[in-house]
Amino acid sequence: MEAAANSAPPAPLDRLLAGLQAGMLGVLSMLVWMGVVSALERRSFWTPENLFATAFRPDAGLTGFGFSTLSGMALYLLLYSALGAAFAVAVTFRPLSQLRLNLLAILFGLAWYFASFQGLWKITAPLVFFLQPTQSTIVGHLIYGALLGRFHSYLPRG
Repeated sequence: MEAAANSAPPAPLDRLLAGLQAGMLGVLSMLVWMGVVSALERRSFWTPENLFATAFRPDAGLTGFGFSTLSGMALYLLLYSALGAAFAVAVTFRPLSQLRLNLLAILFGLAWYFASFQGLWKITAPLVFFLQPTQSTIVGHLIYGALLGRFHSYLPRG
């Protein structure tokens, strides 16, 4: 750990790309979690993506996999990957221990959940706010944050 502290900090582009990669892995894991919970609750595996698709088309179908599911999935992947990149760039201005970094990433995931699902989506896509299952979505954001906190493992070695 001390060797890493004495070495030069990673370049901003490297941090951005590592955050992008960690954010993508985090959101994919979050979507799998929320899909499995949806299936266990006898809804479509694709319910979270279909709900996000209503941001583009309020009349989008909410059952099964369809063309609108792809737009909802794309919105998840784009948004959460970009958040991961922004997080990785922002937190590396000050060196943090791995535990603090992981806790900060988990708090970031939860903060984004509350900011977006209790604020942003309430205004821009009301169906997401009203129909998204709260417990599984919160756990999904915990998973996202936990994986985002590992972005440093995607930094180039050297």
